[in-house]
Amino acid sequence: MSTSRELYQRRTDDHLVTVISSWLAQHVSDAELRLELRRAPREVLEPAQAEALDELRTELESSHERPEREMVARETLETLAVGG
Repeated sequence: MSTSRELYQRRTDDHLVTVISSWLAQHVSDAELRLELRRAPREVLEPAQAEALDELRTELESSHERPEREMVARETLETLAVGG
């Protein structure tokens, strides 16, 4: 049986996957993605997932090249899906 932490982590994972996927499809702005990444409760994520989110945030802040940001976003999606 799943614990409440596991359920909350799954909901967080699912929400982040949705937001990042929407950003990749250009349905969500950079600013909206940054906000959602800041709001994400890292304490329920696996360490690798939290690290991947931090890398994506850093990439969004430092890179002006969308292809580079998209590559990091796809890697983050993979990490979220696998569960770290």
